[in-house]
Amino acid sequence: MKIFKLPILKSLWTQKPLYRTFHGHSKLLASDVYSQYQAVRRGEQEIPKYFNFASDVLDKWTEIEKAGKRPSNSAFWWISGKGEEVKWSFEELGFLSRKVANVLTKVCGLQKGDRIIVVLPRIPEWWLVNVACMRAGIVLIPGTTQLSAKDILYRLQASKAKCIITDDTVAPAVDSVASESQFLKNKLIVSKGSREGWLNFILLSFMIKHRET
Repeated sequence: MKIFKLPILKSLWTQKPLYRTFHGHSKLLASDVYSQYQAVRRGEQEIPKYFNFASDVLDKWTEIEKAGKRPSNSAFWWISGKGEEVKWSFEELGFLSRKVANVLTKVCGLQKGDRIIVVLPRIPEWWLVNVACMRAGIVLIPGTTQLSAKDILYRLQASKAKCIITDDTVAPAVDSVASESQFLKNKLIVSKGSREGWLNFILLSFMIKHRET
C-alpha cells in the first residue's frame, strides 16, 4: 500500500523535527517500568483508582523528558515495506493523538464508552487512533482488512458502533451495508482523496484545533 499520507502527517507537527535518534538508553526505560510494577506488587505503591495509559504513561514520560530527567527517545518508530519511516517522540505522539481524540469527540460526537470499529492495515494512523481512543475512553474494535461486507455488517450490528474508520480498499464494502446499521453515525476514511458520505480522517486531523483531552 502506498503511504501517500506521510507528508500530511508530518505537517501536523511543526514545532519540532519529526525524526529522533536513540541515545542508547533503552534499558533505562524498561527498568523504570519494571521498578514501578514491583512496587505495586509489594504494596509500596497504591494502584490508582482510574488509570489511562495515554495520560498516565505516555504523557508522564513526556514530562520527564522535557524536564531533562531522561534522554529523549522515540515513542513510535514505523517503517513501511518500501523503507519509508515515521518516527515520533513521546511529545509528538501526545500532540497528534490529542488531535485525533478531538476529531472523534468534537467532530464525530463520540463519548466515553462509545464503540468505534477500525479496519486499517498497520499504518501510523492505526496507532494514533488506538492512543486517541485511550485518551477519550472510547472502545476500539479492530478488524482485519480482509473482512467481507457481511463480516463488517455483523460487527457493526453486534457492537452498536457509532463510527468506523477504514481506507479506500474497504470503504466500498462498508457503503454496501452501512444503511443496515442503525447505530452507525460517522464514517472516517484514511485517504488522499475524498469519498461521498465519508469524513476525511487526515484532513480533519490536520484542521482541528489542538485541545486538551
